[in-house]
Amino acid sequence: MGRALVCGPRDVEQDGRRPLVWDDVAMVSADVVEYRPAFGRVLAVVVAVLGVAGIISGLVADAGATWPYVAPVALGVTLVWAAYWRPAVVISPAGVELRNVTRTIELPWPTIERVDTKYALTLHTAYGDYAAWAAPAPSRSRVQASGRDDVAHLPSSTYGPGGSVRPGDLASSGSGQAAMLVRARWEELRDAGVLDDPRVERATPRVRWHVGTLTATVVLVAASVLTVAL
Repeated sequence: MGRALVCGPRDVEQDGRRPLVWDDVAMVSADVVEYRPAFGRVLAVVVAVLGVAGIISGLVADAGATWPYVAPVALGVTLVWAAYWRPAVVISPAGVELRNVTRTIELPWPTIERVDTKYALTLHTAYGDYAAWAAPAPSRSRVQASGRDDVAHLPSSTYGPGGSVRPGDLASSGSGQAAMLVRARWEELRDAGVLDDPRVERATPRVRWHVGTLTATVVLVAASVLTVAL
């Protein structure tokens, strides 16, 4: 899984400004942090490489027999990219952006009321509840393998009665890492008084549907059915 806070900024400053790049590629600017699990990106690359290599070798060996499988392979690569490469949780001064498989949801800080990690990072907001595909809760085996470091030095709002920590908040889990980033920024704003008088400017959150991904999927599904059936 991608660990978003294990590394510090590089010991290089440009013109006396804050460094903009982190060694784990989680920080994309001085104020914007993006969480994406490393496993998903590795899986997407492996599937893409295997798919492209398989099609190329097949076309070289027997183009006629391989051609019907080009669209299905492209469909598989597209779905894996949409599910494991693109999803992310982006934390910025404006709020939290949940980049999921089919759509991206923008949630301003004043609308965020609570952070949950029971099944995945879930933000309870004035608009409703929204889960992050990129930050699932850990499996039972991951929970059993956790240690003291997984529950130490977390944002104060993470802890429950008696200092308890839910499995989804473990620092080694995807949901826990993303929640740690969100809670840390949320607590900074709360302590600064920014959230004392929250005002919601919109009746619904801003949503951007991934039209390109959805269109490509529909086209590739249709092409797969036609080429395999013929």
